[in-house]
Amino acid sequence: MESARSNSGSYVLSLRAVAASDLPVFFEQQLDAEANHMAAFTAKDPTNKDAFMEHWSRILQNKSGTIRTILIDGQVAGHVFSYRDEELEGPEVSYWIGMSYWGRGVATRALAAFLLDVVKQRPLYGRAAKDNIGSLRVLEKNGFTRIGEGKGFANARNAETEEFLLRLE
Repeated sequence: MESARSNSGSYVLSLRAVAASDLPVFFEQQLDAEANHMAAFTAKDPTNKDAFMEHWSRILQNKSGTIRTILIDGQVAGHVFSYRDEELEGPEVSYWIGMSYWGRGVATRALAAFLLDVVKQRPLYGRAAKDNIGSLRVLEKNGFTRIGEGKGFANARNAETEEFLLRLE
């Protein structure tokens, strides 16, 4: 089990392998309407727990991806992972932070730990809806640069949504 720890700020952040007991917390975190709107590209029906669990079963069985639970002072704060997106030259990173942890640097620090200690392959890609300023800042603070734009249908917004594509060399 890999672990990354950071003591800066007023909390201890660590990453660890996802445990089955994390999934109900992840489910509750992704029910938040504001978080879904901000993320944009989410599940069609975030309230469908069976679909959520099936989706996570596939993620956890996919050996080409790497996923970690983010802990703040021992509590599940979210997750960070990389996976292979066939339309890109390399893997893509994604993360979800529970809203109660927003605004504290958790996503920035978790992604930094993930990139330093867990996923070292480069190039690495990331995406964010153009209006998701927080997520764009997280990626850019971790060295990602904007390389393009795209758009796709965002379930959480029920509309085509523009996004930035970023790369870390």
